[in-house]
Amino acid sequence: MKGFAQLVAKIKSLKRLGYVKTHRIGNTGIGKTLEDLLGIKENNVPGPNGAKVELKSARKNAKSMLTLFTKSPLPDGANSILLKMYGYPSRKGNKKKELHSTVNALNYNTLKGKSGFKITLKKTRVELTPSKGKSVAYWDRDTLKKSFERKLYRLLYVKADSKGVGRNEQFWFNEVWLLKGFNFNNFIKLLRKGDILVDVRIGQYPDGRPHDHGTGFRVNPNKLDLCFSERTKIM
Repeated sequence: MKGFAQLVAKIKSLKRLGYVKTHRIGNTGIGKTLEDLLGIKENNVPGPNGAKVELKSARKNAKSMLTLFTKSPLPDGANSILLKMYGYPSRKGNKKKELHSTVNALNYNTLKGKSGFKITLKKTRVELTPSKGKSVAYWDRDTLKKSFERKLYRLLYVKADSKGVGRNEQFWFNEVWLLKGFNFNNFIKLLRKGDILVDVRIGQYPDGRPHDHGTGFRVNPNKLDLCFSERTKIM
């Protein structure tokens, strides 16, 4: 607990620094700058009661989405069905198929020039439903909970105001949350509003079997804290 308390105190002290110039150009600059200021290597963060804590940071005005976790849909064979129904020739020109598409709960995506599928929300699961016909893939509540907590069981989430661009970008780290536990109800609400999207990324192995390249749930950074059942504002 001592190491974690010291880390929190150090994060709080960053607010007094005001704007700090980025240590790296690009989207990952904020995370690199924060870890450098905290003296952390490879996200080796001490947690309460010896439990490891994930450290994430985000620009308050960020437009790019954060990946919560990746998980192939159910049932077994769902990726094969999706690839068969909606796949298109691989851009690698290797005579294989692929399917890369971002899906939301507001509108059907467009594939092969036609209306494809979208997210449909049920009481206990999240489904991928074609514009015509029944759902072809899904994630149940327990699967989502386990996938989320395996990746983000306990999270220190640091937010920063930012200004400037490129090598001249600056961050003011001035908001911190300790987040824990998966809130399925809020997760569904965020999906319904389009604040969480699903990136479907399927390819093929040389023998024709489908290869999930990391089908992932992604969230608007400003809504990340709402995915958790326990939210404590530290600063």
